[in-house]
Amino acid sequence: MASALAAPIDRSIWRPRFNPWLVAFTVTLATFMEVLDTSIANIALPHIAGSFGASYNEATWVLTSYLVSNGIILPISAWLATRLGRKRYYMFSVALFAASSFMCGLAPTLGALVFFRVVQGAGGGGLQPSEQAILADTFPGSQRGMAFAIYAMAVVLAPAIGPTLGGWLTDNFSWRWIFYINVPISVISLVMSNRYVEDPPYLEAERAKQSGAPIDYIGLGLVALGVGTLQMVMDKGQELDWFGSHLITTGTIIATVILTCWVIWEWRHPHPIVALKLFKHRNFAAAMFSMFVLGTVLYGTTVLLPEFTQDLLGYPATLAGEALAFGGFLMMVTMPMAGALTARVDSRALLAVGYGVTSIGLYYMATHLSLGMDFMTVSLLRVYQVSGLAFIFIPSNLLCYVGIPLEQNNQVSSMMNFVRNIGGSIGIAVVSTMVTRASQTRQAYLSANMQNGNPRFRQMIEGLAATLRAHGLNAVEATRQAYARVAFLMQTQAAAIAFKDVVAILALIVACLIPLAFIMERLPADQMQRPRGH
Repeated sequence: MASALAAPIDRSIWRPRFNPWLVAFTVTLATFMEVLDTSIANIALPHIAGSFGASYNEATWVLTSYLVSNGIILPISAWLATRLGRKRYYMFSVALFAASSFMCGLAPTLGALVFFRVVQGAGGGGLQPSEQAILADTFPGSQRGMAFAIYAMAVVLAPAIGPTLGGWLTDNFSWRWIFYINVPISVISLVMSNRYVEDPPYLEAERAKQSGAPIDYIGLGLVALGVGTLQMVMDKGQELDWFGSHLITTGTIIATVILTCWVIWEWRHPHPIVALKLFKHRNFAAAMFSMFVLGTVLYGTTVLLPEFTQDLLGYPATLAGEALAFGGFLMMVTMPMAGALTARVDSRALLAVGYGVTSIGLYYMATHLSLGMDFMTVSLLRVYQVSGLAFIFIPSNLLCYVGIPLEQNNQVSSMMNFVRNIGGSIGIAVVSTMVTRASQTRQAYLSANMQNGNPRFRQMIEGLAATLRAHGLNAVEATRQAYARVAFLMQTQAAAIAFKDVVAILALIVACLIPLAFIMERLPADQMQRPRGH
């Protein structure tokens, strides 16, 4: 008996006591809830602002506060899971998310709502990394691709239905119900997690090893300040005209200095909060870069299409959300397909295909965006845009674990989610700025030809003025409105061309990533074939 207890743990044969797919459903439920909440609140901002007598810009702190808090927790969630126990930390995150959601619904003032959103972001930041690490440990390598596919389906389905569900709850009940809806889902998740989720023995061994190590308070403080400041800069940069604002300039300098110091400190620390030395592994570094770009393109283009349809095509918010939903439902089909193929096809080849298809889809969008598009065309452009993302997401999540010790799975999943979210924040900020700048450039180019010395321009003005006079306007008013309408037409056309330019640049960037797939090492042979009987 003594010799058995003293024997080292065989990490290759541990299996959970319960059906792995039951565990996958349990953790995916919380994933769905957390991602849904990040998108469901967007549609209710005008109602929140109105109920508190605040401006729309003040109400956007309901979103910003969540993102900043979430961004701070993501990189340190692996350390928290190891120190507290992953199952314990995961359940604490679910409970915190539920309690803060309930308090958000009860919030009497905008300030109280923002505070509880900060708490909610702290709870939500611990969910996705823990869930992904649980899946990585629960499933054998040959089934891990399909497990990640099920997880990813929840990630893409929630944003697809979030705006529609948020609009329905807000219109028929109250904006407070977008937060109350989290409570019953959280309770179910807590009960199932307590019953079915378990920590593997090698994770318990790592926890015992780390429990005696001193806490890296300096690293903890640096990452919190640096990431929090960076998130604020990304979220408010475009609104405040970037470096035209002293706040954004100062914030950028502070974030750069703090994060640089943090990287140096963590790299040298014997017990770091974030295991940055994992970047020495080729697959891990390449996968992190892949996920960063995926976050940039995915979130950036997710902002582009609704902005185009609402600002230029005049779609209401709900209809713009429905146009995006088709792409979400397509990814629900392609995610399991990509998961199944990873057990039979080289994941590096799938990753290259994913980059290629995504690049082609973005280029097709760039060539077909127009002010005369109908709803079906908009929906199909979104479908083409996301058709290759599953073949980036699943292989990247698999390849990043190659060569990483099992006890570091928490760190891998934490960094994966952190890098994707930071990429998303940067993507949204950069894409929005690029569209604004490109619109100004195109408008300046088009306006150079809008002068009375241009016969075609003069003919257009005279034709419009004649039409307006025929509808009862006097000559002076008809001419004034003719100039105003041509100016508006020029502005919308310049904006449309700017959108096309930016999407074309994104297509080129993604195409340049195709060789990145073959820099990585391929999956081990035991992860390429399903075991007999499965």
